[in-house]
Amino acid sequence: MDAGKLLITAGLAMAALGLVLKYAPWLIHWFGKLPGDINIDNANSRVFIPITSMIIISLLLTLIANFWFRK
Repeated sequence: MDAGKLLITAGLAMAALGLVLKYAPWLIHWFGKLPGDINIDNANSRVFIPITSMIIISLLLTLIANFWFRK
């Protein structure tokens, strides 16, 4: 793959994600609140481990990469 094409695609994806975070935060409100995501709040510390959310994002990125690199 051409490095220029990869950089343009990554830049457009980051810009799209930035627009979603800025103007449509309700679209990503589910992140971190799925069953299997660990959120522990104590008086002195906070631990957040988004296991299920990361599995879903990994699956989506894998599907996108497979469609992108298919010949």
